[in-house]
Amino acid sequence: MDGVGLREAYRGVFAEIDGVEFGPPPEGQLSAEQIVAHLVANDELMIQATEALLAGSPFAYYDLDDIHRPQLDALAAEQGGLRGLTALLHETSERLCALVDRLGLAADTPVETHLREGFDLIVDEPLPWSRTLDLQARVHLPKHQAQLNLLRP
Repeated sequence: MDGVGLREAYRGVFAEIDGVEFGPPPEGQLSAEQIVAHLVANDELMIQATEALLAGSPFAYYDLDDIHRPQLDALAAEQGGLRGLTALLHETSERLCALVDRLGLAADTPVETHLREGFDLIVDEPLPWSRTLDLQARVHLPKHQAQLNLLRP
């Protein structure tokens, strides 16, 4: 896995959020700010796991299950809202893609992976890191891109 497919998936997300205003979310759903904060937090976790593999660690851990709405709201406030979060997502996504470009054979290292995105993406097992990165590009980012699209007025 290289960063090309991942960058393409992020381009789709940025096409939804760059310079766009959003309406309120339906009851019980995430706001645009919370979605982007979630993506930033996820990038940071993926960066940590990828850096561990690049440092030669035979084991890494990726747990997205511990990120909750209060943390997303705190991150949004810290970044000054959607505009700041979007700028930060541009940075974290590029950092992640640059690290992924360097992975080589380390991409096959099993990583203890825990994530739950509704009922359509549940992982609770070691996966080769390349598989988790593929899920990020083909499932996770497009899912949130679609959520953002639904929040457009």
